[in-house]
Amino acid sequence: VQLQASGGGLVQSGGSLTLSCEGTGHISDNYAMGWFRQAPGKEREFVAAISRSGTAVYADSVKGRFTISRDNARGTVHLQLNSLKPDDTAIYYCAAELGTEFYYTPRSAYEFENWGQGTQVTVSN
Repeated sequence: VQLQASGGGLVQSGGSLTLSCEGTGHISDNYAMGWFRQAPGKEREFVAAISRSGTAVYADSVKGRFTISRDNARGTVHLQLNSLKPDDTAIYYCAAELGTEFYYTPRSAYEFENWGQGTQVTVSN
């Protein structure tokens, strides 16, 4: 599956954005999905993931502010970003992995084989 992330932009601190990820091969419940981000000069880090069953997990840094969701009928995955901080500035990537165990939520980048091109999120003071 080829992934396309969208929805990034420039927002003030405290603002919100909604990121979306669509797959050319239709993101069904056969895929576990994840969001990662990479800030300038830093390594790519885990943000959130959702299992095939719909169980979500989050990085501690975004817990309570970000929400991941999936719409298997539409083949999309979303990441709602609220209460944004300047430290959230990064390129956000969506990722998909086919055929994980139904209730398992992968959290490491190496567990995902398919990646989108990323969308830039910039949070100003």
